[in-house]
Parts: sequence; C-alpha cells; structure tokens
Amino acid sequence: MNIAVTGLNATDNPGPGIPVIRSIKDAPDFKGNIIGLIYDSLEPGIYMKDIASKCYLIPYPSTGLNNLYDRIAFIHEQEKIDIIIPTLDSELYGFVKLQPKLEALGIKTFLPDIDMLNIRAKDNLFNFCTSHGIKVPKNILAKSVQDIYAIPDQMEYPVVVKGIFYEAYIANNFEEALAAFNKLRIKWGLPIIIQEFIQGIEFNVVALGDGTGKTIGAVPMRKLYITDKGKGWAGVTIEDHNLMDLSYKIIEKTKWRSGLELEFMKSSSTEEYYLLEINPRFPAWVYLAPKAGQNLVWALIRMALGEIVEPFTNYEVGQIFVRSSWDLFTDMKTFEKIAVSGMI
Repeated sequence: MNIAVTGLNATDNPGPGIPVIRSIKDAPDFKGNIIGLIYDSLEPGIYMKDIASKCYLIPYPSTGLNNLYDRIAFIHEQEKIDIIIPTLDSELYGFVKLQPKLEALGIKTFLPDIDMLNIRAKDNLFNFCTSHGIKVPKNILAKSVQDIYAIPDQMEYPVVVKGIFYEAYIANNFEEALAAFNKLRIKWGLPIIIQEFIQGIEFNVVALGDGTGKTIGAVPMRKLYITDKGKGWAGVTIEDHNLMDLSYKIIEKTKWRSGLELEFMKSSSTEEYYLLEINPRFPAWVYLAPKAGQNLVWALIRMALGEIVEPFTNYEVGQIFVRSSWDLFTDMKTFEKIAVSGMI
C-alpha cells in the first residue's frame, strides 16, 4: 500500500503525522510506502530517516479546494496513493469535502462527515454536552472585544481563552484576556472561546469510532509533564472505568467515524470529569496506543479498506511516553529541492 499522511511538523507543538506513521510501520501486515504531504519545506518529518519514502508540498485547503485536489491528483499519478490520512484540525473540512472526488480517483479515506465536525466544534461543544448530560465548563463565544467585558457577569477569573482551531491561554484578569483575544483573533479568526477554568488534573483519551456509535478502541492517559503551550510532553496510560464509560458515551452520541482525542479535566474539588475538547483526529501522542496494545491507526486503515475490525478489549496500564528534542541535519541542496520543486 501507498499511504499518504499529513502533519509532519514535529516541533514544540507537534502534529500527529510522525506518530501516525510510526504506528503504521509497527503493524506486522504493513508492506508499502509512506508519502508525506507537507505544507512547509522545514517540517522536521521530511528529514527524519525511515519515516516517509517521498514528500510532496501541498497547498493549504484555505487556498481553494480545487488547488488542493489538483495537487493530490498529480501526486496520485506519481505514487498511486491508496489511502490518505489527514491529521490536522484545520485541513479536515477540506478533505471531507473532497472525499467523493478522492474516492473517484481510487483514494480511500476514513473521515467524519461535516455534521460530526460541526457537533464537536469548540463553538458548539457546550450545547452538545448539555443536551447529553455531559459536564462541560461554561463558555462565552466572543465575537468582538465587547464580549470580553461580559466575563465577570458569567464566570470568575482565571478563564481559558481558546482559538477556534488551536492554542489556548489562561487569563487571570481583563488585560490578559484582551491580549489573548487579540492574539488568537489575528491568528485564527473569530469567534474566540472564553471558557471557565476548572482546577484539576488533565486526562486525555485517544479513540477510534466506526461511524455507528461503536468504539473500536480507546486508550486513556494522564499527562505527567505539560509544556508552556499546554502540550503533554510525557504521559502514562491509566485505568479508570468512569473515564472510559464517558468516552464511550461521547462516541456513541456523536456516532464518530475516524480517530479522535477527548480532553478532560478532573475537578480537584468534585472529582468529576469535565469535557474540554473533542479533537477530530488522532493526537500527537497516538503512538502510545500501539505500545499499550491498541494500534488504532492500523485499525483505521483496515476499516478504510472496507474490512470488519473487532473492537479492542484491553490495553496495558502503566505505559509511559516521554518526548524529546533531536537535531536533524541536511544540506542546502536537499532543502532547495523540496522548496523549489515541491517534492523530494
């Protein structure tokens, strides 16, 4: 098989592409090539050994779906892509809309539909949770600076200020909330989500849904080390039946089709779980799942090919991941090749 994967930006805010590829290569049945689809000629995954056989620059979906489709069609002519796995939030709407045209080319995907993406969007999550009895922090959808003034009427500081796609900042007062609002507005657009701050311990679940409400697999972990950007730099798989039951319920109610990450905060005062986000793709720590006994990425690929996949029944508790920084080296000719020709 020739499998194309996006999100090779393994930086301090890593994309899921590299761990997705490592999961694929861990599958004993995998034979074939990995094609990296990249947005920048300095994405570290390009220069990692034994990650991608080929890499191609592709345009952001925001430049127009026709441009993206034409580029993928060209790459398909060269590489005969069997499956594409997009791994970034901001590109999923584009790939979902292109799904019928990709299918016509013979390229398989296993993606949620537009309704699923909309249900879990940060600006809709509160309504979804309250309608299904799932605890969720209060929030304000800030569409202008004036909405920042409404924070004291609805919640106390500190609050969490979130971009519509990425990034979040804790604001302890009006000035910090305003600064975070303006920073996120410029970078990601409106609305900005102002969320109640829940004091507690963060837990995450990586999972795979089959599109009917069934969970094919799920692995929970507790973050052991969190960076200043809020990214988990170390984590450990845990056993918590309440957390798993809540995760199954969310996948059942959304009828999620594809990989996803559920972010929870366990309140230190009530010990109840609050759902913070539903990320509509595998997270950057997804490689912990096969190491714990559930290769969710490979299961997704099998389902994309039309195979029936039985749900995983267990995972190994106490598996720890720790990220590290590692310098990669290349030469100017290699860099110029990808920057100028768009492929390597």
